[in-house]
Amino acid sequence: MIFWLNVSLFAIVFVLVERAAGQNPGDTPPSSFPHVYPGKPNGPLSAAWQKYYEVTAPLPNVTFPLPRSFAGNIPVNRPGHPNDTLFFWGFEKKNGSLTVQSSTDPWLIWLQGGPGSSSMAGLVLENGPLRIQADVSMAGNKYSWNNLVDSFWIDQPVGTGFSTADSQGYVLDDDQMADDFLQFLSNLVKVFPSLATRPLYLTGESYAGRWIPYITKALFATNKPPVQLKKIAIGDGTMASWNVFAELPTVSVLETYPQLINYDPQVFKYFEQQERLCGYNVNLTYPQTGGKFASIFLPSAVDPNSPFFFTGPPQAQAQSRTSLSLQKKTYAKYLNSAASTKVKRAVTKREIERERRHNEWKRSLALRPNGTLDTWYGCNLWEEMWDYAVNYTFPWTGGPDTENPYDIPDALNPEPANDTGISLDPTFFNDPRTRTAIHAPTSMNWTEGIWYPFGNTYSNIPPSADPMVFMDALAANASAHGVGIVFYSGNDDSLIPHRGTEVTIQNMTFGGIQGFTKKPSTAWTDDSGTFAGIIHQERGLAYALLQGASHLLPNKKPAASFYLLREFILGNNKAGTVQASGTVVGGENKALAADIMPGQSGIVMGSGNQRTTTYWPSATVAAWNSFLAKETSGVGASKNTESALSSGTRRIVSVSRVVILAVVASPILSLHLFFHS
Repeated sequence: MIFWLNVSLFAIVFVLVERAAGQNPGDTPPSSFPHVYPGKPNGPLSAAWQKYYEVTAPLPNVTFPLPRSFAGNIPVNRPGHPNDTLFFWGFEKKNGSLTVQSSTDPWLIWLQGGPGSSSMAGLVLENGPLRIQADVSMAGNKYSWNNLVDSFWIDQPVGTGFSTADSQGYVLDDDQMADDFLQFLSNLVKVFPSLATRPLYLTGESYAGRWIPYITKALFATNKPPVQLKKIAIGDGTMASWNVFAELPTVSVLETYPQLINYDPQVFKYFEQQERLCGYNVNLTYPQTGGKFASIFLPSAVDPNSPFFFTGPPQAQAQSRTSLSLQKKTYAKYLNSAASTKVKRAVTKREIERERRHNEWKRSLALRPNGTLDTWYGCNLWEEMWDYAVNYTFPWTGGPDTENPYDIPDALNPEPANDTGISLDPTFFNDPRTRTAIHAPTSMNWTEGIWYPFGNTYSNIPPSADPMVFMDALAANASAHGVGIVFYSGNDDSLIPHRGTEVTIQNMTFGGIQGFTKKPSTAWTDDSGTFAGIIHQERGLAYALLQGASHLLPNKKPAASFYLLREFILGNNKAGTVQASGTVVGGENKALAADIMPGQSGIVMGSGNQRTTTYWPSATVAAWNSFLAKETSGVGASKNTESALSSGTRRIVSVSRVVILAVVASPILSLHLFFHS
């Protein structure tokens, strides 16, 4: 059990580091270095190295044919750090397509997030030609992105996955990360010369919403860039602050999945009230009016025993929160902690106690003075939402690890080995046969994610500004360079819900106008004709919302993600495009123009092959729908209404300059999120 004390930000962060990744703040990061395999050329990097990097040895448990691939470590040319390298695994679209001397065909890079997540996880969980199964065996993936384009999965920054770094060679910040990446690219194109002139599609997800803008900014600032960037595509990205991409959308998550609060109108109204008090009720208009969104400072929790009570610098806390809260589960949740009311008793008694505590919690809402923030959570609504679910709402009350913030309707417990809610089994990548085949280093063991030691120390937090600060300039440069931008979101993701991405877009200026002028409402389908979601395109920026997709979109919706890549990222499908006349290609669907796309009705529970789906009574759902229709149409409080705060001043969150005054995530939930992208 952890007892949360009134201590400084950094003391709390130290506890999280130690608990989440096994490191202490004073530990020295490990040193690692590439392994030299037989056949390594003596000269500098060139096309002669292709044979050395080619993967020719068989891979364990892979009994099906794979496309030709190349893998290994390439230096980043950091002065004084010769062992700083990035690891890549690249797969050809067709035999010889990477080694051809000249080509105009596109190529693609995929980056995981973290910070500190290995892109090899994406390769075997999402969009690569290998797909790990529940029993940790391997199968093929007919929706692998290399079926459309030569594709590289790259571990970065240095020290992540199979990328190596000496103990003093980890990146200081996102700018140094970008410098390293450009140097890596300059060396990669020496090995595969055709890549230097072929159009590059730079893609990734989650914390790559920071990596990709910084890399793009560095490419635009380079007189002679090593590659020809054509488009960037970011899924469930962290371009803005934690407040914007996680806390602000909480009420929209509850509208999407009211199952989290058992379809309880009183609880929903409570969260709506807290949303308004925190200034999260952003008013999105199409076109966006009123200029850039105003700034807001979030209050510390009042209760000194709360994990959200702080005494540290606001900006540092905002950045540490973004890093901490994107981690993936590594151990069981804290039971009977200071924030938890979960009771370890016989089932019947537990149910009775949960209901008693639930009613007590609801009664306290009525007794609280009107217009006040919760003293324990403050404006940490995302954590409060999940704490409520795991304490009061079946099936999330079914035991540790039923909640999966990456995929809301997944309440499996325990999760299968290939589930997005647990750490990926490292056996395949650490098998000596795999290491040898892909020329991986032997000086380190592969793990899906590390606690990234910015500035070579675990006591540091990501020191760079949120990309939103320079997204207007980036969009202007992208337009000038003919580089497209694609943002896409999964509707079942609670960690980075689509609402935060939409707020980010409406606070961006691109093509000389702030935000989209039309609300995204054009339907699109996958190749089977199945409804896939919403697509919208204006002035060089495209946005897609995928129905039923989780945080790791290609994992749960491989067919739709494949279509998205082919048509809207690599391709030139005009669906959803706003034309000069004001009409939209593919039409506008009024039913899709609402703020919310409802989630699936059932929640999956159980484990392994013993899965069941739990549904709520139709009368409960009908009553909820009636309530919500009134609540969001202006009868009662609504996030779509220009609601005044108790002070009479309407406060709107700032996407570019927002800072958070709460330090860490809830001890019930966020400590066991660990590095999935």
